[in-house]
Amino acid sequence: MTNPLREYRSFRHFFLSRIATTMANQMMMVVIGWQMYDLTHSAYDLGMVGLAQFLPSLALTLVVGQVADRFDRRRVLAWCLGGQLLVAALLVAGTWGGWLNKQAILSAAVALGAAKAFQMPTQQSLGPLLVPPPVLPRAISISAAGSQFAIIVGPAVGGFLYVAGPQVVYATSAVLFSVAIGMALAVRLDHAPLKREAVSLQSLFAGIAFIWHRKEVLGAISLDLFAVLLGGATALLPIFTRDILHVGPWGLGLLRSAPAVGALAVSLVLTRHPIQRRAGKIMFGSVALYGLATLVFALSGTFLLSLVALAASGAFDMVSVVIRQSLVQLDTPNDMRGRVSAVNSIFIGASNQLGEFESGLTAAWFGTVPSVVIGAAGTLLVVAAWMKLFPALARRERLGS
Repeated sequence: MTNPLREYRSFRHFFLSRIATTMANQMMMVVIGWQMYDLTHSAYDLGMVGLAQFLPSLALTLVVGQVADRFDRRRVLAWCLGGQLLVAALLVAGTWGGWLNKQAILSAAVALGAAKAFQMPTQQSLGPLLVPPPVLPRAISISAAGSQFAIIVGPAVGGFLYVAGPQVVYATSAVLFSVAIGMALAVRLDHAPLKREAVSLQSLFAGIAFIWHRKEVLGAISLDLFAVLLGGATALLPIFTRDILHVGPWGLGLLRSAPAVGALAVSLVLTRHPIQRRAGKIMFGSVALYGLATLVFALSGTFLLSLVALAASGAFDMVSVVIRQSLVQLDTPNDMRGRVSAVNSIFIGASNQLGEFESGLTAAWFGTVPSVVIGAAGTLLVVAAWMKLFPALARRERLGS
């Protein structure tokens, strides 16, 4: 099958925009996490950074879906990236001026969360318009590979640039956001304009209703929500880096990059060999293995084993991500994709940002290592429960309706 990056020009622009955006975000989050822990030495405050990013997306769920389904998705995406560029510029000014404190960092996290609340559903609903449906699973794998490459490079570069000062990292992120805006505006669409139906309670809640009645879609995105919410350990990486593995900011950058190394390897395989059969069973199996890899990371006392475990967790998570995103996008009509993607983004945000808060809170209660062990065990229990609750999803053979 033809590689979408070669045949579809607008997809290439979309792909490059996503890489630049992801790299900028990852670099910023390394610095924000390190600065917060430097200021407070508190696992709870690290978790608050995740919560601060999640709450705006929760509050704006119904609004962002309407925006993505009613307006030019390219321009909406460009405005979202512009907001993040502004935050990066303010973080540069705050670091240089010496006024960047705990409250300012949390305020920046809230602003980033609001921008990402609009970005994620818009980006998810824009991608399927750039390639034909039969190519979409492969295109999602290629796009995911690019994002994982950025997740590998971003934290590593951010960690090393931190030596020159956090303001250098924020300034580099601002440049990358500028590139991403240009690429997003270069996307061209060959499809009918989106139908602007009247805003009503029915249209506002249409995404929620659609997911609720499509049990396989509901099962796929809720599995990701609870599994990653419980099993994630990203927010605690500064503590593992400094207090357990005894390495510096460069180590934090490598640890944050490690899951993406595994994810990149798997996504490259999936671009050549898309999943054709037993999609449901493969998804459940990959989430279970993700939980086991997280457990190994929690119990590891060496830097190398921690890197390997995190890489494995990223690899297994990527299998689940490609299956879930393909299933959701292929089962959703275009005029509903914005609202469905908005709800899906809440699930993703809850699993990531709210998961970071959960990690920080349980680490403050039980300790860092027990917190991750409990979360990994919870992931395995979720897999077992969801196979019983959503048997049709477990039996699903192919992606697409």
